[in-house]
Amino acid sequence: MNKITEDKRLHATHVSLYISLFTLWNLNRFENPISINREEVMKISKIGSRNTYHKCLKELDQFGYLEYLPSHNPLKGSLINMYNFDTTGSTSDVQALSNTRPKNDTSSVQALSPSLNSNKHLKQSNTHVNKNFNEPL
Repeated sequence: MNKITEDKRLHATHVSLYISLFTLWNLNRFENPISINREEVMKISKIGSRNTYHKCLKELDQFGYLEYLPSHNPLKGSLINMYNFDTTGSTSDVQALSNTRPKNDTSSVQALSPSLNSNKHLKQSNTHVNKNFNEPL
């Protein structure tokens, strides 16, 4: 986030798109590349224009935030390689967690299966959030 905050070239749509892609990367357990679906990512990032989406995605690639590998095939998702901007010089949090947790301890780990279309997961999350949001305090 520090890198994004300091970069004057980025606008709200860049940030929204990057956070959406980062979330999908997280669901993919920080494995590269991730396969993305334009409609899904546009929905998550709240970007309504295909032109804006493609412009921001190409600029994030050009600015060095990710690597965008378009598929040009409507049946196959484009690929994204997310870059690790960890400045501590240590292993990533995912690696550190997997190395320190006892092998039989699964209490705080949830297996997530990323897919090209994770709309089902997003709809469940949104339903849960909306339900709680509308409840009286």
